[in-house]
Amino acid sequence: MKMKLLSATCLLAFTPLYTSAQVIFNKQWSFQGLSEIVAFDKTTDTLWVAGVTGVNVINRSTGSFIGRIDTSSFGSVNSVAIHNGVAAFAIEAPTRTNPSIVQFYDTATRTLSAGNNNIAVGALPDMLTFTPNGGKLLVANEGTPTTYGTRIGGNVPGAAFNAPLPGNDPVGSVSIINMSTRTVEATPTLLGVPQFGNNIRTGVGMDFEPESIAVSRDGSKAFVSLQEANSVGVLNLNTNTFDKVVGLGLKDFSIAGNEIDPKTGGVVTFANYSVKGLYMPDGMASYQSRNRTMMVMANEGDYREDDADRLNVTASNVGPVNADLVGMRISNRDSIIGNPVTAGGRSFSIRDADGNLVYDSGSILDREAHKRGIYDDGRSRDKGVEPEGVELMEMLGRTFAFIGLERTTKGAVAIFDITDAENSRFIDMIVTDGDLSPEGLKGFMMDGKHYLAIANEGNGNTNLGSTTLYQLHAVPEPETYAMLLAGLGSMGFAARRRMQK
Repeated sequence: MKMKLLSATCLLAFTPLYTSAQVIFNKQWSFQGLSEIVAFDKTTDTLWVAGVTGVNVINRSTGSFIGRIDTSSFGSVNSVAIHNGVAAFAIEAPTRTNPSIVQFYDTATRTLSAGNNNIAVGALPDMLTFTPNGGKLLVANEGTPTTYGTRIGGNVPGAAFNAPLPGNDPVGSVSIINMSTRTVEATPTLLGVPQFGNNIRTGVGMDFEPESIAVSRDGSKAFVSLQEANSVGVLNLNTNTFDKVVGLGLKDFSIAGNEIDPKTGGVVTFANYSVKGLYMPDGMASYQSRNRTMMVMANEGDYREDDADRLNVTASNVGPVNADLVGMRISNRDSIIGNPVTAGGRSFSIRDADGNLVYDSGSILDREAHKRGIYDDGRSRDKGVEPEGVELMEMLGRTFAFIGLERTTKGAVAIFDITDAENSRFIDMIVTDGDLSPEGLKGFMMDGKHYLAIANEGNGNTNLGSTTLYQLHAVPEPETYAMLLAGLGSMGFAARRRMQK
């Protein structure tokens, strides 16, 4: 009788994926200093933290300070991204309506890299990211105006705004930098791009303002959040042109699961109200679920800088309303009598590549913050916990989303398992004493271990901000682990039977 042994490869082929997992997190260190966006460089095992006047370089292992690159002579640094030993800085011009620059640094020497290292881009580059293969660098030029349009017809719900005077509102765009030549190969704008979906927010006295960029895994498309416009632009990276702008619609807070606490002060109570919310995402990410490209969006909400498009609810300005809604901040452009519309979804969402809503976290973020004693009731009437940043990581064959919450009384990052987008579920929340307002999140692997770096705009000790590093461990939930062992046992039994034949 000839005996056959199953190979390790064969065993792997039969090993089931974990159907659910938990995430264990352990704080490694915290570094105090100006902090907004954080990037990781594997070649030097360092974290690069952008914060207004420059970039701090930190030892990933110890959290110790290595050096600082001062950018104040060029302007304010808004973002940093790293690929293959090259760090790209998005630097806003001193006059923010002027063209700005992207600078390239060698991560080994922490000096300007060889070749073309200073590239002109659009006004107010707010975020930048490399395509997966590093061939292109995409820069979101927000182009925020210095002077906005004024109301037509007075401060009444539903009234539109005049466009600002020419020169006060630079056109929003995306600079596409070819990394082989270190040149801008295209700067697509959103002027005249076909529009689809609902509740695209126009007539607010400014044009489309790119905020954040997420690139598809194959590098063929980029999804650009147009936060104030409650929409997303779909950028074709084969043609370097926008295919479309998709309106994100409204979230209905009167539906079960979408409860809010709209009042400031008193007892925090979550309930349904006849109010709708503009999703208005800030941070975005992209991933694959069931072989479909998905967008993950942190639905922060945002008004104009001068707040001229914002209105406080009174007993009469939007018609009869529940007393709890008095004082709530709503959009005076999008609300009409009897139908108040506020900014933000107080949630994170998952949408397909066409912008169709697949999942929304409903009221989970606000509720979990309240459950943990970190809910900021002073933000109840505005946008709740204000989901800001998004980072995705794969562990144990599962995809996890990390959502930074800007408005809590302690630094907070929510964790969701989003492997199956339609059935996403809350896992846990990282709460850090001493940290406040996480803005940038960066997940990465080093020496076979998973880490999450959190850039916080504030902290409890100084006004500088902080960067905190956590090590992450994904572990199967007990019932999943039992199923896995049972599966392995069945495989072993089958293997023995084959051996006996």
